[in-house]
Amino acid sequence: MWFSKSKDDVTKELNVNPSTGLTTQEAKARLEKYGLNKLKGKPKKSLISLFFAQLKDMLIYVLLAAAVITIFIGEYVDSIIILLVVLINAVIGVVQEAKAEKAVEALQKMTTPKSLVRRDGEVKEINSEEVVPGDIVILDAGRFIPADLRLLESANLQIEESALTGESVPSNKDADDIHEDPKTPIGDKSNMAFMSTLVTYGRGEGIVVATAMETEIGTIAKILDEDNDELTPLQKRLEELGKVLGYLCIGICVLIFGIALLQGRDLFEMFLTAISLAVAAIPEGLAAIVAIVLALGVTRMSKINAIVKKLPAVETLGSVNIICSDKTGTLTQNKMTVVKNYTIGNLKDVSVTGENLTPSTDEAELIRSLVLCSDATYENGEGTGDPTEIALVVLGDKYNMKKSDLNTKHKRVSENPFDSDRKLMSTLNVEGSGYRVHTKGAIDNLLKISTTALVDGKVVPLTENLKSDLLTKTEEMSDGALRVLGVAYKDTTSMIAPEDMEKDLTVIGIVGMIDPPRLEVKDSIKEAKLAGITPIMITGDHKNTAVAIAKELGIAESIEQSLTGAEIDELSDEEFSDKINNYRVFARVSPEHKVKIVRAFKAHGNIVSMTGDGVNDAPSLKYADIGVAMGITGTDVAKGASDMILTDDNFTTIVNAIEEGRNIYNNIKKSVIFLLSCNLGEVITVLLSIIFKWPIPLTATQLLWINLITDALPAIALGVDPGDKDVMKKKPRNPKESFFAGGAGVRAVIGGVLIGSLTLLAFYFGLTERGYLFGAGDPTEEQLLYARTMAFVVLAGSQLFYSLSVRNSSKSIFKIGLFSNMKLIGAIIVGFILQEVVISIPVLANAFNVHNLPLNDWAIVLGFALIPLIVNEIIKFIMKIREEKEEANSN
Repeated sequence: MWFSKSKDDVTKELNVNPSTGLTTQEAKARLEKYGLNKLKGKPKKSLISLFFAQLKDMLIYVLLAAAVITIFIGEYVDSIIILLVVLINAVIGVVQEAKAEKAVEALQKMTTPKSLVRRDGEVKEINSEEVVPGDIVILDAGRFIPADLRLLESANLQIEESALTGESVPSNKDADDIHEDPKTPIGDKSNMAFMSTLVTYGRGEGIVVATAMETEIGTIAKILDEDNDELTPLQKRLEELGKVLGYLCIGICVLIFGIALLQGRDLFEMFLTAISLAVAAIPEGLAAIVAIVLALGVTRMSKINAIVKKLPAVETLGSVNIICSDKTGTLTQNKMTVVKNYTIGNLKDVSVTGENLTPSTDEAELIRSLVLCSDATYENGEGTGDPTEIALVVLGDKYNMKKSDLNTKHKRVSENPFDSDRKLMSTLNVEGSGYRVHTKGAIDNLLKISTTALVDGKVVPLTENLKSDLLTKTEEMSDGALRVLGVAYKDTTSMIAPEDMEKDLTVIGIVGMIDPPRLEVKDSIKEAKLAGITPIMITGDHKNTAVAIAKELGIAESIEQSLTGAEIDELSDEEFSDKINNYRVFARVSPEHKVKIVRAFKAHGNIVSMTGDGVNDAPSLKYADIGVAMGITGTDVAKGASDMILTDDNFTTIVNAIEEGRNIYNNIKKSVIFLLSCNLGEVITVLLSIIFKWPIPLTATQLLWINLITDALPAIALGVDPGDKDVMKKKPRNPKESFFAGGAGVRAVIGGVLIGSLTLLAFYFGLTERGYLFGAGDPTEEQLLYARTMAFVVLAGSQLFYSLSVRNSSKSIFKIGLFSNMKLIGAIIVGFILQEVVISIPVLANAFNVHNLPLNDWAIVLGFALIPLIVNEIIKFIMKIREEKEEANSN
């Protein structure tokens, strides 16, 4: 804890004389001991190991088994398709995992290339990688910090640390400070400078106390480098489904083969049928369909400015119920803005946008002094310098008091630079035939050196009442989380020394400024809340400032809903986890705190999204279920650790992405329920025929063909179904629920039973239509051929029609629009065309043991095929009436 030690103690412990620095020989020895000042990552996995890691999944095992079975029964086309599905999914997984490794690589790039150090009594420029503990580093404005330093000297030193702390204002540094509290937050360690932060003002010297992975940035790199291979909800559901289907297909084979053995049927025929049915029971197209649906979802999301790096993240977004958002640059504009000014007796809100505004007399003097007493520039929408001073120059632009014009008219001839002890800055500018001192800084310090005040254009004595008035307004602005600056002036007929500038001043007034919230975020947060999503602010900024922004945006209602990093440290993990739901704002937090917060929310079963743009956000971006980085202001580190990148840095895009994620999950669920209903129908058809000692209604090739045409196009078309307009009016999905929650399992069973029963009914109708009497021996070949054709067409047709009803679990197909998904209509038409081709072309008809049907038979099979769709729509109608009655009774 170098920040708690004096400068002398630090130099003695590191055995170095600050006036001469390390010797070249000592620096070389320390470089060998501590290694290069370079961030390290864990060894990369080879592409081969990454590839085989993708195959360690139950559903993949089932698919590979299905491929072997199809090869065994001679269905080589199906086996090739299955193997291609496995290969494509493995390749996608390898690509996504390789991208994740870029996070630490981006951190490595952030280390600075050159540094100024004192060695052998001379100041030298060396590669930052060669900096070692004990090196004396020279700091000046515009230079990056090469390692973690304990400051030895500081003169008006300010360092931009927003990447680590989240604060938009540079931190003032003082080498003489000592912080005895071991839990002092990074943002409050005023005697330290940290690797990869930027000096924005002043100068200083520091001694290197940590390099490479021992730095604060290195700590973040270690967190990023830890393995965190937790499955997404979608992956968990698919793994669970794969296990169920794997056991199911084995049971089907054993059951059917066992019954056939007892009945004395042809064992080879029943073996092929059992194997074919087992293959049909596994929706081998499921993995490909899910991948296709997710990929298409990624394409759609890119059009709304959300770039998804990992396909499962699309679905996970749909179950997000906690959005942890960094404040600076994400919820706010990341630029200080003057929102209020006060001249005695006149408080004005200046947060309005626009140009050529007209100031009052006193207000014009206040703005003129603030602009002239600033070193920042602002041209063409771009500012340079201290963010606070940029805000003052922008304020001048609003009132057509441009800094360039004022500098030309009132040339600066002397100054007294800002000092952290005085907390004031003064300039001496030409004013007519004489000069004027312009001073800005802490209002209480200004009042001590002022004797008069400007009131309605007149200089009057500074009375105690006027002082009290200014201090009261200052306190009100501070309570509103505004940063307050006072301004004063005095006229002089001649040049005066800097030390004489700040005497006998005339107070003009004060300004209050803040990093304001993004204009569109408030509506987005309201929409998120309506969708059952809780927004959380996590920031390194001060508590009052954070709560003020949170109140304005609707995130929090009172300061009691906030907690600081220091207060988090006082709680045990269990206590913090128990109380986590009471808070909406976390302020003055470190990277470790952010991870702790995310983990605490996840411990309650929440699906957590974390947004951010700085290096300090990277660990929490990785540990969150969905890490969302900002594309414009985001660092490479944040982007590398995230699952999704917002190209417009707009919080609203997150809400749109969540809506898209919910619809994508619903579409995947539709595809799964549809596939299982169809496959269950096939199982019921064969199983019941064996139990009833009927002839087998479908051959192995017919089962595989139907499985092919119904598992492909209709299921994919359901996967790209237009989104439900009411999806954001519902609460987030429970991440623990299965695909079969909400009555989906019952619907799948009902659909499967209807499809299987009607296929058997069609088979029965076909046999009796051709004069077959059950129990009177085996049917003739012609009778069996006709009956199987009827069953073949009904099984395929009922599945194709049933896909229309699966589009929505509660709304009728007419309410959602019969033709609102033309891809599904196209898939149904193509499916019937393929059926017609198979039964009408002699070569194919012979291969599949079917024949062409006359027109009147087509009318019969279409009637049978429509029944599952009609029954399901009737069930929806009955359920709707029941829900309306229950709602009426409750009211």
